[in-house]
Amino acid sequence: MFDFFAGMFSTDLAIDLGTSNTLLFVRGKGIVINEPSVVAVQQLPGGRRELLAVGREAKDMLGRTPGDIQAIKPVKQGVIADFEATAEMLRTFIQKAHGRKALVKPRIIICVPVGITEVEKRAVRESAESASAREVHLIEEPMAAAIGAGMPITEPSGNMIVDVGGGTCEVAVISLGGIVYNRSIRVGGDKMDLAIMNHIKRRYSLLVGEQTAEQIKIKIGNAYPDDEIATMEVKGRDLVAGVPKTVEVNSDEIREAMSEPINNIVEAVRISLERTPPELASDIVDRGIILTGGGSLLHNFDTLLREETGLPVYLAEEPVTGTVTGAGIALEQLDLLQQVSIES
Repeated sequence: MFDFFAGMFSTDLAIDLGTSNTLLFVRGKGIVINEPSVVAVQQLPGGRRELLAVGREAKDMLGRTPGDIQAIKPVKQGVIADFEATAEMLRTFIQKAHGRKALVKPRIIICVPVGITEVEKRAVRESAESASAREVHLIEEPMAAAIGAGMPITEPSGNMIVDVGGGTCEVAVISLGGIVYNRSIRVGGDKMDLAIMNHIKRRYSLLVGEQTAEQIKIKIGNAYPDDEIATMEVKGRDLVAGVPKTVEVNSDEIREAMSEPINNIVEAVRISLERTPPELASDIVDRGIILTGGGSLLHNFDTLLREETGLPVYLAEEPVTGTVTGAGIALEQLDLLQQVSIES
């Protein structure tokens, strides 16, 4: 009876707690928040920290803060690295999503990487509970992404999804509402950004920040050669002279710089296909592979996977928001939620 009335008066939420972005889905409203997973804190005397900004406002401070202010990413490679900052970030986003004081604490479903440890599960659960959750359910990211992509996950057929996020890449084969085979690697968009930063540092003796590297990846980065070579001017600090400098980089060298993380993802897909049961593998030949996650938006990434596997590869309709949308669908269908949620 309490759960029935609590459901009427609370605003239930689905959260995709990502390395790069955190998305919140409110039941009955859809996605209300899509902001960077960044928190800005000020160091106070006695080791205490004061929260200054969260989300987009905090991301703008990355690499631009004075000594006593830190812009930090509390989620690294898909798991919580800074418990306090994550709890504060969730609390801020939940309050923003409600827009008012909720009468009853919400039920929350959170997307987590496949293969998350018990300690990591507990950290996610406790951070949500400290951010005023009444009830916390965990769902594996590829499962939520598959629901969001409209895949028939409850049917006795093989469905392969490749979810490329900021910190992790999840490859999963799903059948009958469960993950038959999965492979999770701690490689994603952040590793691509780091590879670009290292390349520019080595080749041009130019130091650039994370945000600049991400812009290079978005504007001219690709995973498979194009007919035309794109170029871009990059500004940074000259490591030799110590003064600001501008250089021009092209899409071919950026693709070469990102080759290691991209090849790691391709290898994870190849290994997953090799280890998929033969009956399900035959379904994947017919249905193809669904590509989702922010990292899948890298230009020609689907073309590269198609060339490497020989299978049809499709980009999900909403690659960035699909995971939280899938978790939101599970939130609205209790029987589906009970089937796909994982418990500690």
